[in-house]
Amino acid sequence: MSYGKPNFLDLSVMTGYERFMKACRAEPVDATPIWIMRQAGRYLSEYVQLRNRMTMEEALNTPEVAAEITLMPLERFDLDAAIIFSDILPPLAGMGLDLSFVPDIGPTIGSPIRSTKAVDLLGVPPANEVMGATLEAIHLVQQQLKSRHIPLIGFAGAPFTLASYAIEGGATRTFALTKEFMYLEPAAWDRLMIKLCGVTIDYLNAQVHAGVDCVQLFDSWVGALSRYDYERYVQPYSRRVITAIEPNIPVIHFSTNTGAYLDSIAQAGGHVIAMDWRIPIDQGRRLVNKPVMGNLDPCTLLGPWRELLPHATEVMQKIGGNPGHIFNLGHGILPTTPIENVERLIEFIHNYDHAKS
Repeated sequence: MSYGKPNFLDLSVMTGYERFMKACRAEPVDATPIWIMRQAGRYLSEYVQLRNRMTMEEALNTPEVAAEITLMPLERFDLDAAIIFSDILPPLAGMGLDLSFVPDIGPTIGSPIRSTKAVDLLGVPPANEVMGATLEAIHLVQQQLKSRHIPLIGFAGAPFTLASYAIEGGATRTFALTKEFMYLEPAAWDRLMIKLCGVTIDYLNAQVHAGVDCVQLFDSWVGALSRYDYERYVQPYSRRVITAIEPNIPVIHFSTNTGAYLDSIAQAGGHVIAMDWRIPIDQGRRLVNKPVMGNLDPCTLLGPWRELLPHATEVMQKIGGNPGHIFNLGHGILPTTPIENVERLIEFIHNYDHAKS
């Protein structure tokens, strides 16, 4: 992949769909595309009002509501992509685990995997049976997006992140239980990861058939590992998932805190490699030699524009106008983010002139 020419050429104004899809292929675009992880979420007052009337489970399992939430940020902002409102964990419930979303705590697994027998008891039902609400929401959203010429992103959790939730039972800082299982029961770990690969492949391809234009594989927790452990215990399974996605569908490979082995992340696959704010984006791009997504720290949006501006400018300057960049945060937008900062950031990115920087 070459990054030698600026991506801001004398082009006609593109739609969000054209801008986003071309950036995924490192082709010239008229402006840097931008979308924001968790853009349909708790920083929007309309989302908060809706969620006050229903639980997370109800929102996820009601296609009309999931579709409405997906479209909320597009009513406010000039974003270049939508991402379906869902969560990475419901496929675990479909496999037989006791998943619940606890207010002020987050998702928890009431029956975490702690034995080889528990691995063998996990089911692998087809996505059409257990994730039908999300697939129907995709149908509903695409009916709205096609006229707007905006692409829809589908997503799923990567095998390691799903395995960590399944074993730990919830959030953790040490991942001690996951690593212990990985080291003590390598054969069972392999069986678990293969099951998770199968479920994830089926789910992502079902989303493609339902109408998404791109998919993102979220490996949010894989930064807990060393390069050695990643390459031995995780990379083969992530590669297995990514290579099985329907052809001609861009795949974004997302991870956090993996700057020390971002090249290994890229070797697992993905057309676009997402990166967080812990590594300069130009350095990360040289490591992966692929289109990239990122990499603004979500916390910068909490400050005044005078502080947010130089952070956003730094990302754009380090990209230098080279093709193959989708602007995003390095992780999900925070609930207390001021709306006006989101508006100004999107306008700034779309109007950024690399020739003058």
